[in-house]
Amino acid sequence: MSLSFEFVLEDTRWQTQDLAAIGIRLGAVIPQYLSLPTQSSAVVMACDDAQIAQLNKDFRGKPQPTNVLSWPSEELSTKPPGAQPKQAMDPELGDIAIAYETCVRESREAGLAIVDHLTHLLLHGTLHLLGYDHIDDADADVMEGLEIRMLASLGIPNPYILNDATQ
Repeated sequence: MSLSFEFVLEDTRWQTQDLAAIGIRLGAVIPQYLSLPTQSSAVVMACDDAQIAQLNKDFRGKPQPTNVLSWPSEELSTKPPGAQPKQAMDPELGDIAIAYETCVRESREAGLAIVDHLTHLLLHGTLHLLGYDHIDDADADVMEGLEIRMLASLGIPNPYILNDATQ
């Protein structure tokens, strides 16, 4: 199994971040934890806060910027809360949008390396494509547990625990 990401840079500031390297690292790790269709892929639009705010308004009715949005190619979420999503069948997993200003601000505020935060957000968006969610506490426990384990395998600390500098 393999997973690849295609990055579309809508904001030139993203050129300072090595998104391709982040995508390669995640593309190698995610299939170690989850079963994916052969040659799975996702498209990532790296945009700015204004563009993601418009997308957030159009698709979620929330007219403000957010860090990451995702549009899965197929509905994989299941009930009851805490259950594993259905297996993805379409190798084109869907689309992700990620906002520059919000990501940089969040990483600074949390005292995180930007590469670690971007890795987490790209992983988070990809898990949404695969049917994981965090609306219900039981679903959040499953999704966050996966994120924590996968990030740890990349040497990235648990993003859900505030570091000493922010407490």
